[in-house]
Amino acid sequence: MVQLQQKLYTFAEYLNYQDYSDNKYELVNGELIIMPTASGFHALIMIMIYDLLKAEIDRLQQSFKIMPGNVGIRTGYNKSRIPDLMIISQEQCQEIRNMTTAVLETPPLLVIEIVSSGNKEDDYRYKRSEYAANEIPEYWIVDPLEEKISILTLVAGFYEVTELRGDECLTSQLFPELNITVNQILNQ
Repeated sequence: MVQLQQKLYTFAEYLNYQDYSDNKYELVNGELIIMPTASGFHALIMIMIYDLLKAEIDRLQQSFKIMPGNVGIRTGYNKSRIPDLMIISQEQCQEIRNMTTAVLETPPLLVIEIVSSGNKEDDYRYKRSEYAANEIPEYWIVDPLEEKISILTLVAGFYEVTELRGDECLTSQLFPELNITVNQILNQ
């Protein structure tokens, strides 16, 4: 059997890639990885967190923006990830205004990934190391499968993890007054 070698893309080729579909792709070691469509439950959790953080940003009168799965982060030489949600600064908003493919070269303030059954290792292992190396100060892993939320805080180049379950309140460096429990987020 003849096996075809898959084309590897440079970061510049990734930024200009267009297949004229609605598909979104991450770039992992030069390989285009199609992003699966979110399940209904995944989407409900994402909307809940989006609304919660948007309200907190408005309450605090911050200039941050919450981006829902449509802006990427360059995490390596030929790597780019598209988180489910992320909080970016006003300066980063200005950066992406003129980009045809919005991929940040600077670390966002907060990244949130919602675990799906097919990408668990990506969120807990690969993205964790890429986001730490990229110096993203805070990373949440929302895991409806394990019914927990992990808050990862960057300390001296590595993430320290706080795992929360049930009626435990989220603890965020970026949003220290946030008052919501794991159950409130996962019981959609």
